[in-house]
Amino acid sequence: MAFAPVGPEASFFEALDQHRASLLAALRRGGGEPAGGGTRLASSSEVLASIESVIQDVLTALGQNRAPVFTIDNRSSWENIKFEDSVGLQMAPHCTRRKIKSDSPKSAKNFALILKILSMIYKLVQSNSYATKRDIYYTDSQLFGNQTVVDNIINDISCMLKVPRMSLHISSTSKGLIAGNLRYIEEDGTKVHCACGSTAVAVPSNIQGIRNIITDAKFLLIVEKDATFQRLLDDNFCNRMSPCIMVTGKGVPDLNTRLLVKKLWETLHVPVFTLVDADPHGIEIMCIYKYGSMAMSFEAHNLTVPAIRWLGLLPSDIKRLNIPKDTLIPLTKRDQMKLDSVLKRPYVTCQPFWRKEMEIMADCKMKAEIQALTFLSSDYLSRVYLPNKLKFGGWI
Repeated sequence: MAFAPVGPEASFFEALDQHRASLLAALRRGGGEPAGGGTRLASSSEVLASIESVIQDVLTALGQNRAPVFTIDNRSSWENIKFEDSVGLQMAPHCTRRKIKSDSPKSAKNFALILKILSMIYKLVQSNSYATKRDIYYTDSQLFGNQTVVDNIINDISCMLKVPRMSLHISSTSKGLIAGNLRYIEEDGTKVHCACGSTAVAVPSNIQGIRNIITDAKFLLIVEKDATFQRLLDDNFCNRMSPCIMVTGKGVPDLNTRLLVKKLWETLHVPVFTLVDADPHGIEIMCIYKYGSMAMSFEAHNLTVPAIRWLGLLPSDIKRLNIPKDTLIPLTKRDQMKLDSVLKRPYVTCQPFWRKEMEIMADCKMKAEIQALTFLSSDYLSRVYLPNKLKFGGWI
């Protein structure tokens, strides 16, 4: 293979190999990836035609002396979201919609901003050039007000045109990192060699352009926080568990980190695990990787990896490992509201073991950061906790 083995003996990976075999068997039973699954891009001509159709509707309305209106699927209500275990959260086929009216004081500016960004996207696609969301914002920062306005409008346009965001020729700056046994070539021909040492590689901004992925990794570990990710690198975890790949989105993952995890899963079909804090926020981040989010539900097929498993930190581990109470943190009112919200999500029904872990947290009213494991020893996470979990199948 592409990498010299320096990790554990082959017998260490027996549980992982069995898990991978079950994942592959499930894929075969389902006829491969779920129907409509996989990353689907729209061609430039399709994007241009969609924009032209929207503008034609605006011109038709003006010609008939009517105020033009944009109609966009409402992604702020769970009533409009359907759940499929093989895909995740996606827009319901007959969801309610919201109208952005050009003659309403509340939405006239938003209507104008959508038109402005549609014009920019049209020029980008037509000239086969790209811009970042930040570039769009700085074309007229005073008009847009803040970056969030631009981000939301781009998502609205993607949803309205029913075109994946990456097909709009607007990219976002990646904040994620990747390390481990992995090589690939970027769209511009740059050869990237991720290492198992203490230095990680930035997640590329054009995931779709990645090709020639080479790895012999046995698993992919998604780490919630950058600090934990860096600690694992410093502890030489990647080398000792080689061959493996580690990714972090540094908290709530950006689009590119989610796209990368999806691409690696589709290409490699190796077990994918998450390492998050035993708190409501960490659990929600794990759910975003696995099942997606309400805000991006219109693009679920391109982003979700339902095969992801929860490796740690499990609330039940806190008691099992006798982690002292003074290292735990009481749930805040906001934490409790978040936990209640997650417990009501449609995907929890098909995850009884996840529900049980969340109920343990709710009952004890305490949360724990991964760093709580340092009470046992400074390198307990990398030398004991994770190796044991991986060797003996301690995931749910």
